[in-house]
Amino acid sequence: MAQIEVIQGDITVLQLDAIVNAANSSLMGGGGVDGAIHRAAGPALLEECRKIAAARRGVPGGPCPAGDAVITGAGNLPCRYVIHTVGPVWHGGGSGESELLASCYKKSLLLAEEAALKSVAFPNISTGVYGYPRDKAAAVAIAAVRETLQGTRGIGRVLFVCFDRENYRLYRKLLG
Repeated sequence: MAQIEVIQGDITVLQLDAIVNAANSSLMGGGGVDGAIHRAAGPALLEECRKIAAARRGVPGGPCPAGDAVITGAGNLPCRYVIHTVGPVWHGGGSGESELLASCYKKSLLLAEEAALKSVAFPNISTGVYGYPRDKAAAVAIAAVRETLQGTRGIGRVLFVCFDRENYRLYRKLLG
């Protein structure tokens, strides 16, 4: 079973096989971690995202709808790949948000497994401007990662990277 860890820090500086981007459905960059990743990666990442978006025109919900994930190179980042996933917007919990959020983690890990990656770092998906309650998001994230890792063989390390202290404390508590 893979090692699951949590740190507080900046996901854009990690030297792992892949980092996960909490993207928007257009894949064209935005605010929060998405903007930070695009800024640090440089224009090559945006160009690769444009190609994916063009190839996926007509997909309901945009080139990468909520709960889905795609993989690109990493541009100027120290990691090898960026896995872009789109978390759900919180609408009170009765609109399938937990299933969509779990899908973000599952599909990201399956893409990593398919690409023979050994290490993956996740930000706190949907807890910023998408409004997902941090405690609920952390519980979904950890459960989805643990469940998905049971069906994978190649991934040896999963890192939750919390930008803020509150998320860090939540993950530490839930991971024991």
